[in-house]
Amino acid sequence: MEETFKEWADKLVPWLLSHGLKMLLIAAGAYILNKILNRVIDRAVRLAVIRDGTMTVEAERQREDTLIRIFNGAKGIVILVIAVLTILKEAGLDIGPMLAGAGIVGLAVGFGGQYMIRDIISGLFIILENQYRIGDVITINDKGGVVEDISLRKTTLRDINGVVHHIPHGEIKIVSNQSKDFARVNIDIGIAYRSDIEKVIEVVNKTGTELAADPYFGDLIISPPRFLRVNEFGDSAIIIKILGDTKPLKQWEVAGELRKRLKTAFDREGIEIPFPQRVVHTAGTKE
Repeated sequence: MEETFKEWADKLVPWLLSHGLKMLLIAAGAYILNKILNRVIDRAVRLAVIRDGTMTVEAERQREDTLIRIFNGAKGIVILVIAVLTILKEAGLDIGPMLAGAGIVGLAVGFGGQYMIRDIISGLFIILENQYRIGDVITINDKGGVVEDISLRKTTLRDINGVVHHIPHGEIKIVSNQSKDFARVNIDIGIAYRSDIEKVIEVVNKTGTELAADPYFGDLIISPPRFLRVNEFGDSAIIIKILGDTKPLKQWEVAGELRKRLKTAFDREGIEIPFPQRVVHTAGTKE
């Protein structure tokens, strides 16, 4: 038993000192190369992305982070595959039949692979056209949420309920981006028919101007919310439309504060916000 162990050790030690050491160096080299390329890609992307007149600093940063994550993901897969194949070859395995087998499997799943190719091509156009970035709030088909991740094959969204949606790029037909360049406060408010419309306009515009002058909300607003038009004659109210531009992703916060201030201003000025009413007539009874 002791002699068998000694023979096994005599064979193993030289193998570890030659092939084992080489395998370790390959793994370490792949790790170091991955780290170096991470820095190279990060710096190259940040130098290559040029901000135009409509792109904010935050939007530029989002686009850079998106491209860096995609390039790093693709690079990591390539390095991993090459390193694994090299280590297997160094371990004494013949990777030729493995590659041939992979080719046969690739042909077998070729019809299914066409969907993956479609997803990747669609993803390239999405990335090159800068349709959306990580951190944007978008709606794809009927699914909406914050973009958490983008790869060459799919986009990952998380909606307001915390549900994560994985959407292959080939399935994307229409994308609605709610945070590209700027956002918009779009509010419809009902006022009573007996209200003085000119007074209402004055109060709305004054409230929007005061909101834009606020130390906090002023930094979020591009153009103050203002009265746009009488939008509709409803059954119980005149519907007016209010519009204003904000920085991306800030429209909901600004709209919420504007509604609160409008309610306070309307109460102070005696402007009624009516609610639907129904008059019910009951037939009299004869005694």
